[in-house]
Amino acid sequence: MQKMVLALDLHDDKKCKKKVMKIVSSVAGIIEMSLVTEERKLILKGNMDPVEVVAKLRKTYRTEVVTIGPAEEPVISQPQVTPVGVAPVEVAPIVNVYMPYNPHYPRYHYLYEYDEYY
Repeated sequence: MQKMVLALDLHDDKKCKKKVMKIVSSVAGIIEMSLVTEERKLILKGNMDPVEVVAKLRKTYRTEVVTIGPAEEPVISQPQVTPVGVAPVEVAPIVNVYMPYNPHYPRYHYLYEYDEYY
């Protein structure tokens, strides 16, 4: 995924903003797009072709490439959850207890020990 910042020469009216968003949304692979009108910059994130984006925008507006680089992906750290006081449950004894209640238990579900395969 990459981040692309473009400088556009556009006016501050809604018609220009709408037209830019319509042009950019036709490009495949864009995940996020934002238009900063005060700075006249367009920020795009996703797996898109920068040449295609600039070529489509240059048909209508004067476009300059400011930066193209990798998008900053936030590092998500998940805490390690360890159950306290919970014993692992074995499945085979539970199935054997269930068999008297349902004698027509489907036989195509086989339970194997983990050690048999590895």
